[in-house]
Amino acid sequence: MSTLVQLTSLKTWLDSQIVGQPELIDRLLIALIADGHLLVEGAPGLAKTKAIKTLSEGIEGNFHRVQFTPDLLPSDITGTDIFRPETSTFEFQQGPIFHNLVLADEINRAPAKVQSALLEAMAEGQISVGKSTYKLPELFLVMATQNPIEQEGTYPLPEAQLDRFLMHVRVDFPDAVAERQILALSRKEASQTSKHQGFDQVVTQAALFAAREEALSIHMATAVEEYIVQLTQATRKPEAYSQDLAKWIEFGVSPRATISLDRCARAHAYLNNRDFVSPDDVRAVLHDVFRHRLILSFEAEANGQNADNIIDELIKRVPIA
Repeated sequence: MSTLVQLTSLKTWLDSQIVGQPELIDRLLIALIADGHLLVEGAPGLAKTKAIKTLSEGIEGNFHRVQFTPDLLPSDITGTDIFRPETSTFEFQQGPIFHNLVLADEINRAPAKVQSALLEAMAEGQISVGKSTYKLPELFLVMATQNPIEQEGTYPLPEAQLDRFLMHVRVDFPDAVAERQILALSRKEASQTSKHQGFDQVVTQAALFAAREEALSIHMATAVEEYIVQLTQATRKPEAYSQDLAKWIEFGVSPRATISLDRCARAHAYLNNRDFVSPDDVRAVLHDVFRHRLILSFEAEANGQNADNIIDELIKRVPIA
């Protein structure tokens, strides 16, 4: 069975277990293939935790959830040196960050030191404790969540840390049809006679690494590559496209956004069984890649503009070469 067929089967199974959130499932798979991390924003009870936990059951890898709180310490994430009296030596005890899939629940409730420890892990694939540095697993994905409703007792993530996330995904409430399906699934899971239906064929880490190579080798025409470059340039020189954009954008996106857009577009094309990247693939992931990287002006916020509106305007204004 080919890697793509395995991932397609995995996506079908995930959609049957996580009802009403197909975009979140899609973005999780894109993040796996593009080797990046997700920031997910949504109200409580929208299956964010269940999504990544269920994903861990379908792939070869372990999962750990960390509830972020204001009293959390960096060592609660990274681990720490433990003194062993029997040997009179210190031994490093690994923290939860050493799992393959990590859920950083309500990341904006943690203080700056904890956020910076997570930042090193996400950016460098390693953590530092004292004078020692420890490598993290090769398959490593952080899904951090934010609750948009409550702001009391939170620490806003700085722009430098937001830029480390591959995508910023917003999840919304399911529609009435999905709500009925959720009820039916909930009753089925609550029944003592029913058993949890796991995924038949777990996707190995070797298969995931192969999928990454295959996605990177997908053909991208020069015109599509230029389209990606011009989209990022338009955020830095918006006056060349629109006076409104020039007034609304304070700072454009970084080169990391260009790289992320390229990788996500390739992963999107791969998951849709295409051997080339189209402008539609770029536009499909553009909002999630740019949303957290654009810094808006006070005038934009005063006029009720948000990042999604401005990205819509970019799509209208930037032509395909």
